Amino acid sequence: MTDQALHNSIQDAFNWRYATKRFDPTKKIPSADWKVLEGALQMAPSSFGLQPWHFIVINNPELRTKLQPHSWNQPQIVEASHLVVLAAKTSVDTSYIDSFLNQLCAERGVAAENLAGYRQLMIDFTTSLTKVDGIEAWATHQVYLALGSLLSTAALLKIDACPLEGIDPNQYNSLLNLPAQGYSTKVACALGYRSESDAAASSKKIRFPTSQIFSYID
Repeated sequence: MTDQALHNSIQDAFNWRYATKRFDPTKKIPSADWKVLEGALQMAPSSFGLQPWHFIVINNPELRTKLQPHSWNQPQIVEASHLVVLAAKTSVDTSYIDSFLNQLCAERGVAAENLAGYRQLMIDFTTSLTKVDGIEAWATHQVYLALGSLLSTAALLKIDACPLEGIDPNQYNSLLNLPAQGYSTKVACALGYRSESDAAASSKKIRFPTSQIFSYID
């Protein structure tokens, strides 16, 4: 693929995507495509690479039905092929940091003592967060980085998606038993294929011009 063809392909994908309002419940994401979407979440960037998140993929129709009233009764909850709940860690302690560093050492062949300074930097950073906005607020920002990766990848695969902030996190937490696991719901995302009845699919995108939203400092 030439550079221009690649540029066009990416631009077309982002012009094609929209926040899907109605999904076709008869159409399911193929397992091979889902693995790519799963990989987009797994490989998403995060501060220090600490990945303070957990992704819950809800395929159970009964559970989705229970979640719908706590989602402004949005039909995407029950119609989409896949529903992902993106949750943030509510705490990051030294043992979590060490588990990350142990994996880093094992996979990169680095001696633990060579990372002592990096380890202390992460400990000092996460400790300072507990005194300011809190670990959960920081982790929430990381979750949205992962959401961006998911939405972009879905667009490139021509898989429809709708990020869902219109949910009651407390009710989601309760139904998914997340607080006991050290996580808290931040946002959900429905993925699948648009319904032919979704009028929003043909709506013109409304975006501010680049001249309004970009500034260049040379």
